[in-house]
Amino acid sequence: MLTTLRLSNFRCYSTLRWAIPAEGAVLLGANAQGKTSLMEALCFALTLHSPRSNRLDKLARQGTGTFGISLETEEGTRRLVWADRKLNLQVNGAERRDYHDYLADTHPVTWLANSDIELVRGPAEERRRYLDFLGCQWHPLYRRALQAYRKALKSRNALLRHPRRSTATLRSYAGLLAQHGSILMQLRQQLLQRLTPHIAHHHRSISGGTEQIQLQYAPSARQNLAEELENSLETDIRAGFTTTGPHRDDFLLLIGPLAAAEFASEGQQRTLAIALQMAQSALLQEETGKSPILLIDDIFGELDTARRRALLAMLPAESQVFITTTNLDWLGDMQLPLPIIKVQHSSINSNNRD
Repeated sequence: MLTTLRLSNFRCYSTLRWAIPAEGAVLLGANAQGKTSLMEALCFALTLHSPRSNRLDKLARQGTGTFGISLETEEGTRRLVWADRKLNLQVNGAERRDYHDYLADTHPVTWLANSDIELVRGPAEERRRYLDFLGCQWHPLYRRALQAYRKALKSRNALLRHPRRSTATLRSYAGLLAQHGSILMQLRQQLLQRLTPHIAHHHRSISGGTEQIQLQYAPSARQNLAEELENSLETDIRAGFTTTGPHRDDFLLLIGPLAAAEFASEGQQRTLAIALQMAQSALLQEETGKSPILLIDDIFGELDTARRRALLAMLPAESQVFITTTNLDWLGDMQLPLPIIKVQHSSINSNNRD
């Protein structure tokens, strides 16, 4: 359970101390007041991942170039400081040498947002990001393979664009890509197989329907990755980047025999997107034995009454749940067993509960 959050120069917050309610909270306020930034800080402290930016310097308050997060939990305190373009990590006052070490004993997180519909109808990049966010929490080997693959990919792509490139060095990097990429592909296949029954269950719970949901892995490399990298060498040199590998993977979402991106209605797509995220939560709980922290960013206003009721009903009672919203009109006669905390001008009052 999360108990206290402290921020320094994070996003719109110069300083903040928040005593977090045990059950979570509804963060209520107008747009651009700092609600989502609070949840982003929780997510980053637990996963070292921001669902809003791939650049750490963007998390720092404008004009500062540095930020700090301290998150107290029942298990201890996590502290992160970004300064001089380096991220310093501590757990219970002890420095953690790298992000694998920091994440080894963290708490799982699930993030739901209005933009999740892009998981269904958006580009492959959205679905890869979903797999990587889940995979890095699910399996330490996934984290290590992904980091090593990205490092080798960055180096190979830079070399492909260099006028004095070495073919031998390109092949050396291709060997690293094949080594770590093959592990990544195997784990993604396993992950999708484990996810499918959870997605089908949550989809039925939300929709009340009986449609069959399928996930089909669509790897960029259809055969042996090492062979495909060798065969694409001349193509990669002409393109100036690596054209095959897990960085170009995708997975297909089917409702019955039809592709959800092309044939599903917007309501069906939103239902499937929610099912994807709630399946993530269920799988993480099953695999880690810990109920994930649920971070739900401004999603209820986009759902019809039936889907709102279904989503509220499936929120795990043992999870801390955080919800951002600009109003409570969508709640109607439904009961929400969470304290409501107003956020205004980057300030909160933990005693302000309506």
